[in-house]
Amino acid sequence: YVRFHLISPLIQQSAENIVLFDTFVNILSHNLGEPAYEADVAQLEYKLVVGEHGLIIRVKGFNHKLPLLFQLIIDYLSDFSFTPAVFEMITEQLKKTYYNILIKPETLAKDVRLLILEHGRWSMIEKYQTLMKGLSIEALSSFVKAFKSQLFVEGLVQGNFTS
Repeated sequence: YVRFHLISPLIQQSAENIVLFDTFVNILSHNLGEPAYEADVAQLEYKLVVGEHGLIIRVKGFNHKLPLLFQLIIDYLSDFSFTPAVFEMITEQLKKTYYNILIKPETLAKDVRLLILEHGRWSMIEKYQTLMKGLSIEALSSFVKAFKSQLFVEGLVQGNFTS
């Protein structure tokens, strides 16, 4: 079991940065779909989670091939690229996801409650409005470059691993 949290202060600076981060992680997951398929067949699991302060990478499975899967994820993260078609597809999916959160009373209530309790939190309404205004491919590219340059990493490795 391997879990790394890539923390960046850049994410919480604006609603636009949060939306760009969501877009980035969704495109990264999309890009990993095909190359990581063989790992899935080999009963290795991975998950990319959008955390409040950064990206959480979770990998688990048999230890002898787990580093290869983790390295694949890191390689795709460091050499991040995307096509305009994928960018459009992911932003449309995010619009639907954000909208679905806004129309459900229980998830909207949770968002409002967290907005009251947490300092510096951006509401789902602000994120949805930012996304509806439109994101540019250039903004995503510059955000990803800035994100990768301002990272702090925390990690946890459990299981049959050497130091």
